[in-house]
Amino acid sequence: MQGSLRESPFEAFKLDQRAHPAGDSRRVGTVKYVGPVEGHGGTWVGVDWDNGEGKHDGSINGVRYFRAKSEKSGSFVRIQSLSGGISLLEALYVRYRGEATKEEEDDMYVLSTSNKRVSVELVGMDKIQDKLSRFEELKAVSLPYLGVSSLGEPCKISATIPNLKELDLTGNLLSEWKDVGLLCETLPTLAVVNLSNNLMRKNATGMPKLHHLRVLVLNNTGISWEQVDMLKGSLPSIEELHLMGNNISTIESGSSFIDGSFDSLRLLNLENNSIADWEEIVKLSQLRSLEQIHLNKNKLKRIFYPGNDSIGRKLNEYDIHNESFKPFQNLSCLLLGGNCIEDLESLDSLNYFPKLVDIRLSENPITDPAKGGVPRFVQVARLARVEVLNGSEVRARERKESEIRYVRLVMSRHGDNPEEMKRLHPRFMELKDFHGIEDEMPSNAAAGPKKMSSGLISITLKCIAASVGEKPLQTKKLPATTTIGKLKLLCESIFNLKSTGPKLYLQEEGSPLPTLLDDEMASLVDLGIDSSSIILIDEES
Repeated sequence: MQGSLRESPFEAFKLDQRAHPAGDSRRVGTVKYVGPVEGHGGTWVGVDWDNGEGKHDGSINGVRYFRAKSEKSGSFVRIQSLSGGISLLEALYVRYRGEATKEEEDDMYVLSTSNKRVSVELVGMDKIQDKLSRFEELKAVSLPYLGVSSLGEPCKISATIPNLKELDLTGNLLSEWKDVGLLCETLPTLAVVNLSNNLMRKNATGMPKLHHLRVLVLNNTGISWEQVDMLKGSLPSIEELHLMGNNISTIESGSSFIDGSFDSLRLLNLENNSIADWEEIVKLSQLRSLEQIHLNKNKLKRIFYPGNDSIGRKLNEYDIHNESFKPFQNLSCLLLGGNCIEDLESLDSLNYFPKLVDIRLSENPITDPAKGGVPRFVQVARLARVEVLNGSEVRARERKESEIRYVRLVMSRHGDNPEEMKRLHPRFMELKDFHGIEDEMPSNAAAGPKKMSSGLISITLKCIAASVGEKPLQTKKLPATTTIGKLKLLCESIFNLKSTGPKLYLQEEGSPLPTLLDDEMASLVDLGIDSSSIILIDEES
């Protein structure tokens, strides 16, 4: 059932217009119907709310008026209860010259000793407000969730905020690309624009060239890569492009990367999308200036370096047109947290990226020992050039200790199979030679009995159980073959935890959180635990 768009009252709102309830500019939705509703007098506006908090799916009493995106995201609102927004200039006056709201005033207090509210007056606040109210001096303006739906008169905008460099329009009612183009043309110094949580139109053609724009944030705007491709010609100087939360799954490269487009792009943020195939990311490998790719919270299962993947494909099969330019030549930061990567080949492939030093792999099966992944020290040892891992700096001492632990771990597991060592552990021989680690000599009668101490590990035990209280650190020499199960029994006795049972964690340098040791059959050497290790002992809840 389609609502009429005749003159008043229907002219107040149009289909696909963005709107918010009068008095609540933070709750935004899209107009999907304007007209009568059976059994209810007058004109109604059917709205599909972004936050999904409505009453129905666009149908009432068996009559469908519109189709909402979910079962409870739609509702009907009276015209007078809905706002189509205000202009950018109006929002500017509300934000920087308006009186403080009651809510803002209520937030400015402290509690006295008798638990009464005492109003707080910030020293110098009047000077700050005075400066902010002089629009011509403003370099950065933040207008989030104020219901901005239009620009206003361009000449007035340029006269009011002539020196503006950064503009945050998060969560407003903008949807037309032509408004974005006009805004940037009107303000020639504008270099940073944030349009997050504005639902933009699908057609992004006809935009002017925005030579001064350096950073464009389009998180949660519903944009597809096809639209990004449409915008490429309008962004000749873009350095950062943020596209989080847009359900992007493919990158239709077309001619985007062979005609000089995005030549200045240094940072591409694709976090929280739906990319599952690494070959989509390989399409970005010829972007000359690209230094950072953010891919946290996607659906990637494996990664590889073009031309070095196990399938044996050549570089020309990836549509790489410039043989003098290495794939991802300037990439220094790659964030892959919260994906589905589970194979060591993917981990090792990161060594092929020429300048990659900052890597995030947390919240992947491959880095979760509880899911068969490897602990931090193994990651550090296998990644030859990593300087920052999961947001934590890898210092020289940590690298040295990690590499030595790793070599000894490999030797304990594959000591009798050199070929398997080379195949499964590409850096093993390099690290073994670099650190001068000798092969363990097999015991025989001529050599005499092997000393017990040669197989012992001196570990530090630190009890953090609440019921026990603070205890001095304990250092114990244990056989490298001691299992976690046996270590738990020992800790029960030392710290008197027999009633609750101990829970063990490995505390590693550089890791923000300790690693739970829950495989009772695993030995100390299997887990890479050595004489520098600290074991935390907590109690079972």
